[in-house]
Amino acid sequence: MYVERVANRNSPPAILLRQSSREGGKILKRTLANLSHWPAPQVDALRRVLKGETFPNSASALVVTRSLPHGHVAAVLGTLRTLGLDRIISPSASRQRNLVCAMIVARILQPTSKLATARGFGLDTASSSLGDLLDLSRADEDDLYQSMDWLIDRQSAIESQLAARHLAHGSLVLYDLTSTYFEGRHCPLATFGHSRDERSGNPQIVFGLLTDVQGCPVAVEVFAGNTADPKTVKNQIDRLGRRLGLERVILVGDRGTLTSARLRDDLKTQTAIDWITALRAPQIQALAAHGGPLQLSLFDTTDLAEIQHADYPGERLIACRNPLLAEERSRKRSELLAATEKALHVVLAATQRPKRAFRGKEKITLRVGKVLGKYKMAKHFLCQFEDDSFSFKRNQSSIDREARLDGIYVIRTNVAASLASAEDAVRYYKELSQVERAFRSMKSVDLKVRPIHHRTENRVRAHVLLCMLAYYVEWHMRRALAPMLFDDADPAAGEALRSSIVAPAQRSPQARQKARTKRTLDDLAAHSFRTLLEDLRTIALNKVTMGEHTFECSTSPTPLQQKAFTLLKVSHLR
Repeated sequence: MYVERVANRNSPPAILLRQSSREGGKILKRTLANLSHWPAPQVDALRRVLKGETFPNSASALVVTRSLPHGHVAAVLGTLRTLGLDRIISPSASRQRNLVCAMIVARILQPTSKLATARGFGLDTASSSLGDLLDLSRADEDDLYQSMDWLIDRQSAIESQLAARHLAHGSLVLYDLTSTYFEGRHCPLATFGHSRDERSGNPQIVFGLLTDVQGCPVAVEVFAGNTADPKTVKNQIDRLGRRLGLERVILVGDRGTLTSARLRDDLKTQTAIDWITALRAPQIQALAAHGGPLQLSLFDTTDLAEIQHADYPGERLIACRNPLLAEERSRKRSELLAATEKALHVVLAATQRPKRAFRGKEKITLRVGKVLGKYKMAKHFLCQFEDDSFSFKRNQSSIDREARLDGIYVIRTNVAASLASAEDAVRYYKELSQVERAFRSMKSVDLKVRPIHHRTENRVRAHVLLCMLAYYVEWHMRRALAPMLFDDADPAAGEALRSSIVAPAQRSPQARQKARTKRTLDDLAAHSFRTLLEDLRTIALNKVTMGEHTFECSTSPTPLQQKAFTLLKVSHLR
């Protein structure tokens, strides 16, 4: 017997159950039943039975015994291997290398404590396929700590290889510092200092990051929390020459790091290192004093002018004026002045109330000083103190003097004009925003370097190094995935829209279209980096049993997910 499909000219085809036989050399067909009213799956099942196929019973049916999120792991771990970062960490495969790579991947996927990370690898507590892929299902937190000790001994070799890959003779090197607060008080590096996180009640550490001109990290160094920014410069000079093996570079640092003292004592004696920084506000005011070279008439027809001054021999000064920045500074100063006056009136009212009036010249001075310090407006107010009261007024001459220079900043460099034009020098200084973007990612947005609970210096240094290496992978992933993300995939088109290098940066038309429509050029949903990883996470690695047989299979990716893997040049398969 068999099932036959018979075409009808003007009607749906007939589905017939037939039997064939041979009589006298002829083949005879006999219709046993008309199955046209049967559902297609039922007809197909009958056809397979008649062909001799067997169907599994309930005891041998397919059973998914374990399903682990896998797609995001495949994307990150695949990118790490494509970049060759595992071979940079150690040229030979080892369990220690697998543990370090796992911590880097886990820092991108779900930054947690080392205890929680180790639990995510376990057979019974796995939160993804990462532990299975790297054969770390039996690793515990002590294994992770030991691998951190192993990693910190390799930091110099790792950074030298990254520098050789991303920096060359005459390269621009961006350098900036940040601080992050610390949990606990047992680590010698954790000390009190100027907190950029506004957590002055917590001890902190300071770390400096070296990147190439595009913001790709190549080296990181951790300092005690009370280390001033300029004090770290000499270490970086030694690192660039001695440890990273660079013959000549251009170091770009902000005005708080490359100060006049550091330029004089540390950099002017270095013939192999040029530098680009900016002047501080008092230095700019000195240039703008009566008869000085910095006059507003310079900006009548342009927003950029190169000037000279005897206090800066052999150096170039590029003065810039940004009208939008001037408006922002004026607005912010007005708001701070108003907030300061409001707070001072509260203190004044406390000294004049009829009951329990606030008394004592010393107490009043401290309270007023706290208000002025909070808003950083002490220079713009004149205060007179008495035993039982005080008076204040705005220092209008100080306000006018500062307002006159709103929107003006001055780039300072010793790079020859033949190597970098005035526009190039300004552009290079503005690239420091790439390091600030790295700090945002490492501290709060994605990698979450804090909270830090480690007790020994080397563990703290290893933790920060792991975060830098994780950002190295993320940085490359973001560039590859830019067409799918809200990130600007065509920054050159946005740069072409700027009227000058001093003007604010512009996003490309493609980036603006993605932001407006929430769709990519391929008409796929646009993502942030974090939400795309969450989307890839839905691809699961499944362990399936069928009778006595066990095998693995993964979820088939959607078109959007497959596009991500294609851009990353990795596979979702194990």
